Formats: sequence, structure tokens, C-alpha cells
Amino acid sequence: MRIELATEPGDPARPNEDYASVALPASGQGGSLVLLDGVTPPEGSVGCLHSVPWFTARLGGALGELSVSRRDMTLPEVLAGAIARTAEAHGSTCDLSHPRTPQATVVLVRWDAERVEHLVLSDSALLVAGVGGGVTAVLDRRLAELPPAARALRDQVRALPRGSAEREVAGRAYGAAVEALRNAENGFFTAAADPSAALRAITGELPRADVTAVAALTDGASRWVETFREGDWPECFALLRKEGPQHLLDRVRELEHADPDRLAFPRGKRHDDAAVVYVEL
Repeated sequence: MRIELATEPGDPARPNEDYASVALPASGQGGSLVLLDGVTPPEGSVGCLHSVPWFTARLGGALGELSVSRRDMTLPEVLAGAIARTAEAHGSTCDLSHPRTPQATVVLVRWDAERVEHLVLSDSALLVAGVGGGVTAVLDRRLAELPPAARALRDQVRALPRGSAEREVAGRAYGAAVEALRNAENGFFTAAADPSAALRAITGELPRADVTAVAALTDGASRWVETFREGDWPECFALLRKEGPQHLLDRVRELEHADPDRLAFPRGKRHDDAAVVYVEL
């Protein structure tokens, strides 16, 4: 079995909010992959005493443990249990009802001799390679495909001069529109403090014999495809298979540095935390 993992902070002066792990139980009966992208909070109070890395470490640890120790639980049940366990760890000290309580995107994969299960919540990506060489991207598109009114506000922001007062005002309006869609009907969902968010995840299952490898990428790494358009998902997977996750992250950083003002390739952050996990089964 080949397992490779790489992660880098978007800003070396700040903690990396991504989380990645692979668990291989001593029983040898399969394993699991966990990838989280912690959501950077805005300036100001978010009702919680804890950092996003604190949250992703606990949620990720619970996901890894439950996914391999409780094979009687479905992956949505595993995620719901991990969210509940993490909420219990700080519910007595923090306002978990705050819309910006610590939260994260989720990719969770579990395999054994018979099957490969997967779960994706929000905008991290999962790539699944089949025995015939085909690659399927499992994506939760709800954040990318915002309602028309929100997309119009985003386009308005991008059309205004960077650094202008008008762009700043429009940016606040766009941000408020997106926040109103967070963990809301007809919006998009992340793993925060409400276990029911697990029911909103994209899930599926394939026969183990039909899967040769999987790769999970936070959106800081999937920029290679989605922002910089260096290639499509199968080409991204081929690069990971040949060169490994660190090579992909290095290339993303090169592309970011080549467009420091984000003019050629508009994006929310100049550099973002990035993580990739690649597993050949």
C-alpha cells in the first residue's frame, strides 16, 4: 500500500487550519482517510474560546477513531458522532450557536476487503481511480454554485478596482450574502456543532475491487484545477500518482506567486492552507 500526505500553511506566520490523517487498524481489515479544511473566521467575536486548529484536531481525531473502531456505523453516523463529541468538549465554555463557531469541510473515506465508502461535505475534493484508469471526482458543489443573487454580488466585487472604497463596500455585501447561506436551507453546509449537518453530506459506496486509489484535496490544493486550470481532475490525479502530493503543492505555490495581486486568477486568499492525501489500495 502506498500512502503519501503533504500539507502547508498559506501563511507560515499562522497555524495551518487543515487536518489530514490515515488510519490503518492493527487488524489489517482496511482503513480510513480523514481530510478537513478549517474555515478561517472573520475578525471579531465568534462565540468560541478555541482556535480553528483546536477544532479540526479534535474533530479529525474523533473521525479517525470512530471510522475504524465503529464499522457498524455509517459514515454520516460517524461524522454526526464526531461532531457531537467535539461539541461536548467545549459546549460548556463557548456559544456553539454562533454562526461562525469553529467549523470545517470534510472528506472521509473508509475501506475494507469488500467496499470503499466515501463522504464529502463542502468544498474539499475526493478523487477515486477505477481499475480501468478512469478517475471520478466526488464534489459538493453547493458553495461553488451559490444562488444567482450571491453570484451577481461576487461578480460586482471582482469588477471594481482592487483597494477602492466601492470594492470594500461591495465586498462586505457579498460576504454578508454568503454568510446568510452558511448551514442554511438552499445554502451550503460545513461540520460545525450541529450533528445533523452530517445528513447533508455527499455519500457513496463502491466495491473494493473497483477502486485502485483515492486522493483527497482541500481547496488550497485543488486550486491547481479549479482556479489555475492547469488540468482537469484526471490530469491532477495522474500528477499525484507520478510526482506525489508535495509536487502538486509546490506547483500551486508557484502559480500563486506568479499572480500575487490575484488579477489573472481571482481568489479569496493570495495563498491558502493546502493539504493532499493520496492512498493506493
